[in-house]
Amino acid sequence: MQYNELSADQKLKISTLGELKSIGYIPKSIKQELRDNLIKFKKEGKNIFESIWGYEDTVIPEIERAILSRHNINFLGLRGQAKTRMARMMTELLDEYIPTIKDAPLNDNPLAPISKFARDQINEHGGQTPISWMHQDERYTEKLATPDVTIADLIGDVDPIKAARLKLPYSDERVIHFGLVPRSHRGIFVINELPDLQARIQVALFNILQEGDIQIRGFKLRMPLDVQFVFTANPEDYTNRGSIVTPLKDRIGSQIITHYPTSIEIGKKITEQEAQLAASQKETVEVYDLAKDLIEQIAVEARDSEYVDAKSGVSARLTISAYENLVSACERRMLMSNDTQTNVRVSDFIGVIPSITGKVELVYEGEQEGPGIVANNLVGKAIRSQFIHYFPNPEKERKKEGERLYSTIKEWFERGNRVDILFNASEREYQKELKKIPGLEKLVDRFQKPADKGFKYFLMEFALFGLAEYSMLSRHRLERGVQFKDFFTSMFNLPDMKDDE
Repeated sequence: MQYNELSADQKLKISTLGELKSIGYIPKSIKQELRDNLIKFKKEGKNIFESIWGYEDTVIPEIERAILSRHNINFLGLRGQAKTRMARMMTELLDEYIPTIKDAPLNDNPLAPISKFARDQINEHGGQTPISWMHQDERYTEKLATPDVTIADLIGDVDPIKAARLKLPYSDERVIHFGLVPRSHRGIFVINELPDLQARIQVALFNILQEGDIQIRGFKLRMPLDVQFVFTANPEDYTNRGSIVTPLKDRIGSQIITHYPTSIEIGKKITEQEAQLAASQKETVEVYDLAKDLIEQIAVEARDSEYVDAKSGVSARLTISAYENLVSACERRMLMSNDTQTNVRVSDFIGVIPSITGKVELVYEGEQEGPGIVANNLVGKAIRSQFIHYFPNPEKERKKEGERLYSTIKEWFERGNRVDILFNASEREYQKELKKIPGLEKLVDRFQKPADKGFKYFLMEFALFGLAEYSMLSRHRLERGVQFKDFFTSMFNLPDMKDDE
C-alpha cells in the first residue's frame, strides 16, 4: 500500500526511516501541500473559511489565489478584521500528520534533513532512524511583533551555556540556539503587526523569504527552510509607529486588504457567532432583532463619527462586547426584580457604554467631549438611524400641514407631563410608564402591530428614544434611569442632571 492510501492510524504505526521509504513517501513543500489540499477541498465543495462572514466575494478568493500561487501573504487591514483568525484557519489546509526525525530540533524531513542532529541520526542508524509524526496543529507558530523582538528571537544565536555544557567550541554548529523561524520549518509562521518590527529585524527576513536560508553569527549555514509566512499589518502603523521596509514588501507575494462588514446583517452574524453568552442568559433573556441591529448600527456610526479616529478603526470586538453587556444588563435587571424571564429594553443600552469607551480611539475633539459623552452620542445616533426603518421620519412629519402623526404624544408632554424609565424597573412598572402616554401604543400598532407583547413595549420605548433624537422630546439621564419631557420646556428649565444629547 502506498503512502497516500494509508489512514492516519496506519501512518502513526510507521516508526523508522526504512518503513517510511518502503511505502513510497514523497515529501512536498508546505506551499505545495497547501496548494494541493486547497484544490482537493475546492473540488469537494469544502470551504475552510466558512465561519468568516462578509469576505466570501472579496478577501477569501484573494487568499485562495495566493495559496494557489504559493505566495507568502500579508493581511493589511484595521483591527478586528479577522486577520489572525484567517491565518490560524490555514492549518486546516495542511496534511493531518507529517513524518519528522524523532527529537530533531527543526522538524526535519526524514528524506531531506537540514539540521546536524538529524543528519547525524541518519548517518548512525540508517534505515532504523526513528521517526515521529507531527500533527497539523503543531505546525503553526505565531509571534507578535514588538520593538523588543531581536534577531536571536526570530533567527537564532550562539548559546554560550550550551557550548559550556557540551564542552564545544563556538565554531561548532551544535552551539546554535535556533529561533522561531527555523523551528517553524515545514510549518506556518505568522508575524502579527509587522510594522512594529524594527527595520533591522525586518532586513534579517530578506534571505529567508527569497532564498530560504539563514545566517547566524557568521556561521556559513545553508538551510533551505520551508516556511509559509503570513504577516498582518494595520495601515495606521505605517504613520504612527513604523513601516514595512520596501525590500521586504517586495518579497511578500500577495498583500490582501481586509475590511469591516459591509452590512448590518453580516455584522449580526459575526456578533452572534463570537459573543460568549452563558447558557442561562440564552434561556432567560430575549433579544429582539431591532436591538441587534442597534448594536451593529453603533459600530457603523462610530466608523463615521467625527470624534473617532478613522485610521485606528472600530473593531468588531466592540459589537461583540456590546452585545454581551446588553444581555448582561437585562439579566441583572431580571435578577433584581426577581423575574425568571425578561426581554431586552432600549434603556438596557446603558450597559453597552463601557464596551464603547474602551474600544474607540478619539481624535482631539472627541477627547474634549469625553469618552462617555461620545459613547452616549453614538448610541443616540444609532437609534436615530434605525428609527426611520420602523416609523415615519419626524423631520418630514414636521413639514406636513394639518394633523401631524406625532402631535398627540408631543402635546401630552407639552402639558407638563413626564415619564421616568428606570433601569431596574419591574416589567409591570415599565409597562405602566409607557402606557400612560396617549398615542404611543396606537403609533406602534399602526406602523408595526407586533404579535409579541414584549416587542410591542420595546417599540413603544424605542419610539420615545427616537423622538428625543429628532428633538421632538427631551431625554435626560437620571441617576437610576432616563426621563422624557417636553423639549422646549426643558430648554428653559434645565434639570440638575446632565443632558445626554
